[in-house]
Formats: sequence, structure tokens, C-alpha cells
Amino acid sequence: MTDVRRSFHQELDEIRDDIVRLAAMVTEFVPRGTEVLLSNDLNGAQELIEADDSVDALSLEIEDHCYQVLALQQPMASDLRAIVTAIRLVSEIERSGDLMINVAKGARRLYGTEFDPRLRGFIEQMSEEATRLFKLAIDAYAEGNAGLASALDDIDDRLDDLHIDYIQQIFESHHNGGVNLEAGVQLALIGRYYERIGDHAVNIGNRVQYMVTGWLPEHSGAARVQQRAREGARDTAGVDDRAGAGRTSPVGSDAVAVRDQDPDAGSDGAPSAVSGAANGASLDEPRPDLRLAPAPEAGAGA
Repeated sequence: MTDVRRSFHQELDEIRDDIVRLAAMVTEFVPRGTEVLLSNDLNGAQELIEADDSVDALSLEIEDHCYQVLALQQPMASDLRAIVTAIRLVSEIERSGDLMINVAKGARRLYGTEFDPRLRGFIEQMSEEATRLFKLAIDAYAEGNAGLASALDDIDDRLDDLHIDYIQQIFESHHNGGVNLEAGVQLALIGRYYERIGDHAVNIGNRVQYMVTGWLPEHSGAARVQQRAREGARDTAGVDDRAGAGRTSPVGSDAVAVRDQDPDAGSDGAPSAVSGAANGASLDEPRPDLRLAPAPEAGAGA
């Protein structure tokens, strides 16, 4: 391996390590934000909001590093996929951190609200499930584990089900007078933030699959679109062929039209003998002999 290639792969390793470090910071935000919410901790909420600056700074640093590698090294094949995946993962991870900042801001709006025990239980479960999903997604990336990455979509079903039950519990608590309408709206938004973190974990898994295999779930949809386009083109061609077979030649059509309009035209388009008779020429009338008469003999009649 040349020094250039060795340096390039060292840079890839540095990018991967920085992404794992970024993901660890965001993963820590999840239980921290949940504790702030359930304990009505305003100071903790402010600290979490300020901590997001470090996540933003590291995100920009990783992106700049990726762009430098793209410009200077011009990677290809799996190396190029690794860089593209890193850029996409930075966005997914940073956005997940922003979602927990939204939870902290929601905690400030809900300050003083007493949580129904069942609501508290659902929030804790969603927090744990979101944390577990995010850790699994980053493990799949760090290990290049396409199998684990592909399983994240199914694992996320647990968080989706919790979110549905949580929303139902909000309705029940509001109906029973446990939470007012404003608090219910804020709680519903907070539940959505946890659910979206799980979706970002699934997106990370999809990108890891692309990094390892070159395949994305969107490729299946794109293939179906192309297949439908080909089938539509064949159907259109078949309709045009059937329509062309039913049309006659313009010359033949004109000939038929002329023959049908002219009662004197025969099957070959020429005036018939019958039509000639109908116009005054009798079939039995002798025709004049148009041959030249013989010249008179010399001396005759002299």
C-alpha cells in the first residue's frame, strides 16, 4: 500500500471515529433530556440546550473533513460510498440531537405539570427504546454490519407501537382531566420527537447497508418505476399496432370512394358496358366499319 493510500485510509478511520463520538454525544442526550422532562428541571433543560453547540461544532468539522477528502483524494467505489455515507450520517445524527433539544424546550413549557403515571411510564419506555435503537445503528456503522443495519427497521416497530399507545393515553388523560389541552399538545409533540429519533436510526441503518453493499431500499422503488414505464411503453406500442392494422391505404380509400360515387365505374374503375347502354348506346346496334375502303382500280369508269 502506497503512502498516499495509507494516509487516505487513516483519514477514513478518523472520520469514522469522529462520527462515533458525535453519535455518543447525541445518544447521551436522550436519557438526559428525558430526566429533565420528568423532573421539571429547568436548569438541566438550559444546560442541555447549550450542550447542543458542541454537537453542531463537531458536525461541521466532520463535514469539512469529508469534503476535503472528496476534493483531494477523489475516492472511488467502496471508499466513495464510505465518504458519502459519513456525510449523510452527520445530518441524521445532528438532527436527532436537535430533537432532544426540542424535548428540553418542551420541558420548560410543561414546567409544573404533573404527569399521569401511565404517561410517565410511556415516556420512559420510548426514551429507552430510542436510546437502544440509536446505539444499535451506530454499532452497525462502526462494525460495517449490514445484517444489523437491515434489522433496524423491524426493531423500530416497538417504538412505533409505544408511540401509538402513548398518544392514546394522552387522549384518555385529557378526557379524565389529568392534563389540559395545551399540555396534551406539548406531550404529543414530545412523543413525536422520540419516534423520529427511531426513524433517524433506521435511516442510519439504510445508509450503512449502502456503504457495505451499494444497495438502498429506494433502489427497489426505482426499479418498480422503471418496470412500470417499460410495461406502459409496450402497451402503447400494442395499441398503435392494432390501430394501424385497421386503417386502409389512402390511395385505396380514394379509389373506392370514386368507384362508389361513379355509377358507370366497373370493378376496375373503368366505365362498364351496361352503363354505356344506359346512356343511349344499344348493345345490339351495329358498329360502323371504320376500315378504309379499297381504292378504285385504274381505268374503271374511264
